[in-house]
Amino acid sequence: MRSLLNIALAALLFIVLTGPADASLYQYGRDLTVIGSGKTHVVKDNESLIEIARQYGLGFGEIAGPNPSLDAFAPGTGKVVKVSTMWVLPDSVPQDGIVINLSEMRLYYFVNHKNSGIVRTYPIGIGREGFESPIGRFTIINKTVGPSWHVPKSIREEKPELPAVVPPGPDNPLGSHALRLSIGDVLIHGTNKPWGVGRRVSHGCIRLYPEHIPQLFAVVPVGAKVAIIRQPVKVGVKDHRVYVEVHGDEDWKGDYFDEAMQGLRKKDLLKRVNTKKLYRALIERSGVPVDVTE
Repeated sequence: MRSLLNIALAALLFIVLTGPADASLYQYGRDLTVIGSGKTHVVKDNESLIEIARQYGLGFGEIAGPNPSLDAFAPGTGKVVKVSTMWVLPDSVPQDGIVINLSEMRLYYFVNHKNSGIVRTYPIGIGREGFESPIGRFTIINKTVGPSWHVPKSIREEKPELPAVVPPGPDNPLGSHALRLSIGDVLIHGTNKPWGVGRRVSHGCIRLYPEHIPQLFAVVPVGAKVAIIRQPVKVGVKDHRVYVEVHGDEDWKGDYFDEAMQGLRKKDLLKRVNTKKLYRALIERSGVPVDVTE
């Protein structure tokens, strides 16, 4: 059976890797729902946390959260930055296609095979206050290379100097590629303002770094499922250790403790957890996976 599973995973890797290769590709399974690893980065001359985040495929919040004492624009040459390229996978049924977790501002693209498969993950920018990205289940209905931006009425009211249509090019906020969802004018697209990745800046669309959107575009077909969720507390397992990842989400009205307990019970992990470690993770809400194993 193990050999058959390895063959299936190899086939999945071939399918997923038909697009450009990138470091955002991971294997997952029933007993492997935490991907990646943590590392550190020593600040070089004039580096900002924003630049470091992009270098490691992180959004701004993902670098600022674990490093609250460092200045975002001038952290200081020689300072050690905690870089968490490690994530607990979000819960979504079925876990196939794109899953966007607004609470952590991150997109996952799953290629599923029974209880294992391959996942790509990228940081994203999401809708700002008053223009929140929608929650629900959708599909990709169209893909466009070099999209023109048909400026929504709401944006033209804010900025009347804008034309009705912005053609492809460096001034186009949709970037080089766009995938249209089956709801209104919501797109998954690139951006000409990469500093907005990891922030609430859009009018509801999902923004990716310019280097990430071609990779996603190449492997996601028209008709792919898209689940947009809000899950601030995630629970997972790696190497027989239990991890909890907690994000502070002002738009979420639930109880963090109850959410964690439900997730642990659902995965039959409650007896393996140290209560003090769990409480600390829920209070700190660092946005990175925390080992809470007893």
